[in-house]
Amino acid sequence: MITVIGTGTGAPLPPDATAAVAGAALVVGARRHLAAVPVVPEGAERVVLGALAPALDTIEEYVGKERPVVVLASGDPGFFGIVRALAERFGAGRLDVRPGVSSVAAAFARVGLTWDDAVVVSAHGRALRTAVNVCRARPKVAVLTGPGAGPAELGAALADGPGARVLVVASALGDPDLERVERVTPAEAAARDWGDAVSVVLCLDEARGVPPVRVTVAGESVGLAQWALDEREFTHRDSMITKFEVRALALARLGPRLGDLVWDIGAGSGSVAVECARLGAAVVAVEKTSDGAERVRANAAAHGVDVRVVEGSAPGDLPEASELDDPDAVFVGGGGHELPAIVTACALRARRTVVVAMAALDRVPAVRAALTGAGLDCDGVLLQSSRLAPLPGDVTRLAATNPVFLLWGTRPTAHADRHTDRHTGREGVAS
Repeated sequence: MITVIGTGTGAPLPPDATAAVAGAALVVGARRHLAAVPVVPEGAERVVLGALAPALDTIEEYVGKERPVVVLASGDPGFFGIVRALAERFGAGRLDVRPGVSSVAAAFARVGLTWDDAVVVSAHGRALRTAVNVCRARPKVAVLTGPGAGPAELGAALADGPGARVLVVASALGDPDLERVERVTPAEAAARDWGDAVSVVLCLDEARGVPPVRVTVAGESVGLAQWALDEREFTHRDSMITKFEVRALALARLGPRLGDLVWDIGAGSGSVAVECARLGAAVVAVEKTSDGAERVRANAAAHGVDVRVVEGSAPGDLPEASELDDPDAVFVGGGGHELPAIVTACALRARRTVVVAMAALDRVPAVRAALTGAGLDCDGVLLQSSRLAPLPGDVTRLAATNPVFLLWGTRPTAHADRHTDRHTGREGVAS
């Protein structure tokens, strides 16, 4: 067996874990874990855990000789920890996992908060963009940090966003001399050097908060009961709003999900932006009029979601100079004669897809050319619908809505998987 021991957050190892270490032929762990273990047999080999592959190879040698192995890890090693790699290599049946208290549980305990309603995301060895987008979309998030993805980087990415977020930075949890739990603003976090002792960062949007209800399913809330909401659910001007039939297909093609970033260009009422945010995405809405921008903010607040509003005209005022990553998906609902240029600008940055809604037949060829010219596979439909409408005498007629062309461009999978983020310079899977 391979005994995997979570060292917890400062608590001493229980007797059975200590006995497992004392009987091991190989002990694997980070330098701090090995130093903290009181009894390691004098003849046992110690491997300081750095690169994972060499350590797994050494473990395999001992397993092949049926010699006992102990792996030391932080907190709960089955939670974003080494258990996954060990199970994939050796099979879950060979593992004896003895978890400690996770850093996430300890951090929430330190600030007196429950965490069954929190979303946990790892930025350790992963691109920071997903963690940033989750923090923008959800009011209670725990971020497991790593080199280049710590409180400073997270704070810099969130500093210019909407809302009143607070970062709780928990460092050296469990160490009686070094433990620190500090509440800072994103801007304050960005301005500091936090060192390498950070355990976890909590991102809390206390203005939005989480309703004080009994949670049945832990983590992200259960899926929405309804989407493609009726136009009456939004404040809008003179019916200038994406109709729910169009919105339904647009959402299906955009595919907004937790961890994604979506742009809504020419947002109008912000109905698409709000719906994408309700489905879990972080959203930037670009709207050229000040009253329209305020309308988007009001609709976002009414639906309890966080939408960053950029007031300006596309393509010139697209938020490309900001710290935001390239979008996963873009919806374009306006644009006039500049529509092809807007679509081109968005398509060059979109990691996955661009969806364009337009009423004018004349604009379809140019938009299609803009999508394909940016390397996207293009498809589309003409949507025509008729809604039930009452007539006097308790009878019903069909009332036709204006036809709308919906075009979408999708980045080919091979290219989407290696789409390089323009701001971070990182290559990553578009997921």
